[in-house]
Amino acid sequence: MTSWKITLLAPRGVIEAALLAHEDAFDWDPGIVLSGSEVAEDKPEDWQLEAWLGRKPGKADKAAITALFPGRAPPLHAEQLPDTDWLTQSQYGLEPIRAGRFHVHTAQHPPLAEQGLRDFVIPASQAFGTGQHATTAGCLAMLDRMKREGVVVRNLADIGTGTGLLAFAALHLWPRALATASDIDAVCLDVVDDNAQANGIAMGARPGELTMLVADGMEHPLLGARGPYDLIVANILAGPLIDLAPHFARALVPGGHLLLAGLLETQEARVRRYCRRAGLRLARRMVNGDWSILWLRKRALR
Repeated sequence: MTSWKITLLAPRGVIEAALLAHEDAFDWDPGIVLSGSEVAEDKPEDWQLEAWLGRKPGKADKAAITALFPGRAPPLHAEQLPDTDWLTQSQYGLEPIRAGRFHVHTAQHPPLAEQGLRDFVIPASQAFGTGQHATTAGCLAMLDRMKREGVVVRNLADIGTGTGLLAFAALHLWPRALATASDIDAVCLDVVDDNAQANGIAMGARPGELTMLVADGMEHPLLGARGPYDLIVANILAGPLIDLAPHFARALVPGGHLLLAGLLETQEARVRRYCRRAGLRLARRMVNGDWSILWLRKRALR
């Protein structure tokens, strides 16, 4: 498969503003995948915006990317990548992570097999959420904190599950729960099934098993039928989190828990404002790098 990458260098604030503009671009071409990151650890204010395409970028592609920058856009550099699976290659050499009682690694690293530590192997795939991302690691740590603080979960949903990792982790913590995972991308059906098999997670519709769906947000009849939920996890993006806040609130039991991630710390205030309007109140928050992880609770009935 021929892949191309476009890179633009700019200060951190400029790149973060471009990522925010991307979230508001409702007509964005899904064939252009964006990411923003530091250029180097010793230069935290120097960032790069990378755009990945499965085709040679044309004028329209370049115009869409530069339009994310108000005024004059940074210089744009396009390069053709080697004929290889760049997503798989990108994970070679990545170090495993530990978050709470979880250890997540790719197949290139061995499990730790330590007592009290749950190993998950998540290979490179077409879905996101390998645990290497700060938001996923933060979600794992927050799930672990929920368990330590005595949260009881009998029915859970992981919205935008990607590889299924967060649903797997939640089932490890609450092994008798009814569990549902969903993603808007149909490719995740096979990805989650393969990863569940590799990690000893049972797929099915009974308590202790994971049901996987293709759904846009909460729009699936089975998501409604299997609710209301004690816990909803959503590690997606700030824009969809805002849109889904009232839907999450309606799908939770009174006093239920909502774990949100995928939002920059600069986006946190806006996300929390919409959650408050939906009757969701902050219980705990965590910042991992530039990303916020929010644990919210629905108001309990008086």
